[in-house]
Amino acid sequence: MTTQFRPVAPPQIIEGAYSEDQHSRMLNVVRENGPWSLILAQHFKSPEEVVATTSGSIPAGFKPTWDMFLSPVFRGYFAQGSTVQHPEIEDCFFNTKFLDLVRGYWKAEYARPENMLFNIQGPSRGSDTPHVDATRFRGISMQTSPVWLMNIMVKSGLFERWRAKKAQVITWYYKGKIGGGFNYWPNGPKAQPAQIKAPMWSRAVVVENEMMYHTAEAVGPSSMRQPEGLAINSQMSADPEDPNGWQITTDGKVIQKIPEDEFRFLIHWGADIFMDYTELKQSLDHTDDIGHDQVFDMLIADLRARGLTFEVPTDPLTDKQFITLLVQTYDPGKPSIFPPEPEEVLAA
Repeated sequence: MTTQFRPVAPPQIIEGAYSEDQHSRMLNVVRENGPWSLILAQHFKSPEEVVATTSGSIPAGFKPTWDMFLSPVFRGYFAQGSTVQHPEIEDCFFNTKFLDLVRGYWKAEYARPENMLFNIQGPSRGSDTPHVDATRFRGISMQTSPVWLMNIMVKSGLFERWRAKKAQVITWYYKGKIGGGFNYWPNGPKAQPAQIKAPMWSRAVVVENEMMYHTAEAVGPSSMRQPEGLAINSQMSADPEDPNGWQITTDGKVIQKIPEDEFRFLIHWGADIFMDYTELKQSLDHTDDIGHDQVFDMLIADLRARGLTFEVPTDPLTDKQFITLLVQTYDPGKPSIFPPEPEEVLAA
């Protein structure tokens, strides 16, 4: 199980991913269109679903809570479903340089821009539960399915026939002096990790993040990483009192101000990959898609083949007990080796 989580090729680091003008326009979209909600709030309906997307499992009978996972990292979208939501950054999404990079990365004939999202944050702790990104399958996508299901599907190894080929160009802008890098496990979660260290300004990596465990390094001063009052409904937006600053609010109350130097901006550009015309046509014609009924039939059959006893849920997409069983069965566990935490030089 753990050996399957390797990207199709080693991640490729590039510099100058976007021009300064492109960066300025994208950042302006973020400033003018907030506030932005937590990643957790956008993708998960319960703490059990969060566990299903990360690494490691929970003991039988233990009930996870939101407080276990809350981290002040917020998300928005520049483009979804191959459609740009903000015309002023259309050139950033329909990016011929990126298309050439991901075709070369896969050695494929075709690539199609699929989505473009951003993460924004101030000081935040690093995650001790690295993850793989939501893996798409023909017929199963972010538009039709929860993130946790797609991750269980890839962890089970049962659905490789339908797994979509993907590639990303992930770019960072961060001037801070404490952490803020990118931790990843290119040779599987039981092998040595690698790091891309900050400061990063338009540095990017070309990668297949659906098949590589990764996580952000801790960011900023430790005293600021978990703002008091952070909740599942917290939001982040431009600070109206500082033209370059940011703020986090909960129920309209400001709980933290974030100066420009502690602001970390990640841009995640993603593309669909097709090795040849036959593969492209199969996807366009939907001649070999898989649906939820078949997914759960296959999972249930595999659980039974393993000799597990359980009650078949009436609604497997939301049944917390069933989700927990899937996590306990298929999760490969946390990486064996973690990079050291970033050093924080204290004032004398």
